Amino acid sequence: MYVVESKGGAIACMLFALSFLGTWPAILTLLERRGRLPQHTYLDYSLTNLLAAIIIALTFGEIGNSRPEKPNFLVQLSQDNWPSVLFAMVGGVVLSLGNLLTQYAWALVGLSVTEVITSSITVVIGTTLNYFLDDRINKAEILFPGVGCFLIAVCLASAVHSSNAADNEAKLQSLSSDQREQELQISTLPDKGGSDNLEDGHVSSEKALEDSRVSSEKAKAGTGEFLVQLEKRRAIKVFGKSTLIGLAICFFAGVCFSLFSPAFNLATNDQWHTLKEGVPHLVVYTAFFYFSVSCFVLAIILNISLLYYPVLDLPKSTFKAYVNDWNGRGWAFLAGLLCGFGNGLQFMGGQAAGYAAADAVQALPLVSTFWGILLFGEYRKSSRRTYILLVSMLSMFIVAVAVLMASSGHRK
Repeated sequence: MYVVESKGGAIACMLFALSFLGTWPAILTLLERRGRLPQHTYLDYSLTNLLAAIIIALTFGEIGNSRPEKPNFLVQLSQDNWPSVLFAMVGGVVLSLGNLLTQYAWALVGLSVTEVITSSITVVIGTTLNYFLDDRINKAEILFPGVGCFLIAVCLASAVHSSNAADNEAKLQSLSSDQREQELQISTLPDKGGSDNLEDGHVSSEKALEDSRVSSEKAKAGTGEFLVQLEKRRAIKVFGKSTLIGLAICFFAGVCFSLFSPAFNLATNDQWHTLKEGVPHLVVYTAFFYFSVSCFVLAIILNISLLYYPVLDLPKSTFKAYVNDWNGRGWAFLAGLLCGFGNGLQFMGGQAAGYAAADAVQALPLVSTFWGILLFGEYRKSSRRTYILLVSMLSMFIVAVAVLMASSGHRK
């Protein structure tokens, strides 16, 4: 079994995890903005997310000879370690629930703001819990100022969202009366083809969506016309919906995310002494496998249910429609692999340097904001106030991630 033992190796794992975990949300957001139902996307994502955990377990978890105190992955599957397994599975459940919630928050409040709020709450709560669970191996005088930076970033993110929402409202009001009427009619577009189209694997109003893609080439990012055309083709319609719903989803998802790392920490280090005497602790690869299995099972159950009982006025779908929907499936598979490998690398680094320091990967909004601006035109043609708040938010994140990494300790 391969074990990350050096501080440098742990930081390298965190940096790779940061890039992976910051990229997969942008891919799912891109698919939603192209009109693919989030239930279809998340089902695909869940498959390869589990596959990544299996690959990690069968490679890194099987390198070298198995030792009694650190058994290889396959050896440990037959051991009596169910208390730790249950902690790992609880972690997978809360992560799956948090990921599911953020799918809808990305549409309602934007990719950048969602990631900032959820990541900051994760650090404020999760890092504090991990610090005490890890027997304070991280430098508190460095760690907690970093946590404070994340807390400030939450406040700045809320201000960015408020300012950007006001900018978008001004852009829409600047449209002509005919264009404004088109905007108001977006949410009542006829469902051409109805459920029959969905059962054949096609998104409803496919022709209308295709027409909007053609016309969107004429609209520049950051304009009112761009916002209207985006609303026409995206899966989750956001005009007329309260942004407070999106912010509430963000905060609840952040609480879910804040619990998965401490649960994983308990699974691998048994701080509460739940294992029988002589039973070795779960190695990170075995814990990650069980963690990912529970994450997968909950995702499948919830998303199949959401096919038939959708939320936020999404159209109904069927399992047959999902199976036949190949539009964007490859991108969803890629997102699942990135998330799976990103989580695995985060846990590998956390086992070596402390899970509190590994929470530095929650600076993933730096990566997500880059993709949001590059791919989706977020904050284009916004006000000076919005830009000042955005730069302040990102600067605070840069400081926070540097401080958290500097607090890294070394597990004995």
